[in-house]
Order: sequence, then structure tokens, then C-alpha cells
Amino acid sequence: MQHLSFVAALGALINASIWGLSWYPLRWLEARGIPSLWATWFVFAACAVAVLIARPGSAKLLWQHRATLGWLVIASGMTNACFNTALATGDVVRAVLLFYLMPMWVVLLARWLLAERITPAALARTALALIGAALVLGNGELRFPIPDSWADWLAVAGGFFFGLNNVILRKYSATPQEARALGMFIGAVIIAPMVIASLALLGKPLTLAPQPIAWLGIALFTAFVLVGNLALQYAASRLPANVLSTLMLAEILVATLSSWLGGAATITQSTLLGGAFIVSASLLAIFSGDPKQSAH
Repeated sequence: MQHLSFVAALGALINASIWGLSWYPLRWLEARGIPSLWATWFVFAACAVAVLIARPGSAKLLWQHRATLGWLVIASGMTNACFNTALATGDVVRAVLLFYLMPMWVVLLARWLLAERITPAALARTALALIGAALVLGNGELRFPIPDSWADWLAVAGGFFFGLNNVILRKYSATPQEARALGMFIGAVIIAPMVIASLALLGKPLTLAPQPIAWLGIALFTAFVLVGNLALQYAASRLPANVLSTLMLAEILVATLSSWLGGAATITQSTLLGGAFIVSASLLAIFSGDPKQSAH
């Protein structure tokens, strides 16, 4: 049993590490002619095909539950479109920290969609998250947390849709697991092209001009995303929810260290302090028995 717990914990850390390092392949692909939204589409389309091969009946189940899981498709697709673009175009540490404001959004969304009572503890967590966001966005000055760049807006939006994704998973937890898994992959396949088309209409086309080596990068990135997803599924079925969620916060540490070493982020005193407030809010949410976290 102890061995199984260790392997399960390792699985959660593998998933967190893969997403914590995902900024690098996204930027590498951007530099080789595949913008992040296109990369998201290619990777998640390949993952969706893999799910269909492994679980041929998942498409039928997803269609049968389309009235409910359709919202999951939208939330998941927006999560990946926003967050991946933020990672590829902005400061990685800021993007990850702002994304992890998610517990604050869950408090509001759970009240709306699940009729959950907003407790004093939930308000305290929200206050911690807001203070953290204010420090990160204010560069040391405690000001109202309004993002001042597209990358910051996208990271905040990604966290909001991730929170929505998690609340929807709770609301429709009785639906078949394979249908939910396929829906989360299909989301990016549907949403990414819509965002690409919208940008083109606004005069900001994302030109796809891949170098041959970029396709190898897409294949490797897809393989890592699939491995991470399998590792998370293994961990999720064997670890308590609060332990799993705590381990998933390793994504922040991996992203922070790797992006700092890779020159993709600037770590300031205010970023560290704001990050401490945001992580504290997440930990309080985890150990209060609030909604489970899920992978993005």
C-alpha cells in the first residue's frame, strides 16, 4: 500500500512537472512557426484521437450528455486557449500565479451553480487571493488587481475558466468518466480555431508557418501531455483529494524555477510575496474540503 501511494504521488508530480514546464515547448513552437493557439489545437486534437482509440464509445457517451457536458467542453477549451497563450507570450511566473487564483473563482461559481453557502473561511481565502493578485499585478504596490497586459488578462481568464471547469465536473460527476475526459480534450479542439478566426477578423491573424522540426516538437509535446494525463488519472484514483491537490501545486514551483533559469520570467520580491498569498489561499481551499482540483 505504501509503495502504491509513493507511485501515485510520483504520478501527480509528473503531471504537475509537465504542465510546469509546458511554457518551454509552447515558446519553442512559437519560434518555429506554430503559434500557441495552433499548438494547443494540434496537441489536444491528437490527445482526443488517442482517447477515441482507447475508448471508442466515449464519443457516443459525450453526445448523449451534450446538454450538460457541452459547458465542460467550453470551459476546458477556454482554459487551455487562455492559459497556453499567456504562457507563450507573457511572464511565466505571473501567468501561473494569476492562473492559480482559481480557488477564488470557485467560491463564487459554486455559489452560483451549486448553491453552496459562502462561508467566512471562503471569504478569507478570497481576500488572501486578492491581496496576492494585487501584489503580483502592482509590482509591489498594493493596488486594485486589474491586469495591465494581455498576457495577465489571459492568465486570469484561464484561472476563471479552470474554476468553472472544476465546478462543472462536480455538478455533473455522475456522467461517464470517459465522456468527461474526451470533452475536456475536445474543448481545445473546438475553442482554439474559434479564437484564431476571431483574431483574424480583428486584423490579428496567427500565421501558421511551421518549420519541419516543429512537427517533431508537436509529437513530443503530445506524448508528454498524454503521459501527464495518464499519470494524473492513476494518482487521482489512489490518493485523497487534498493530497493530490497539494502535490499539483508543485506546478508553480516547477514553472517558477524553470522559467527563471530559462530567462522567461522575472522573480521580484513582490512576486514572491504575492505568490505566497495565492498559494496560501489554494492550500486553505484544499484542506477545507472544498472542490477537488482537476488537471488542465
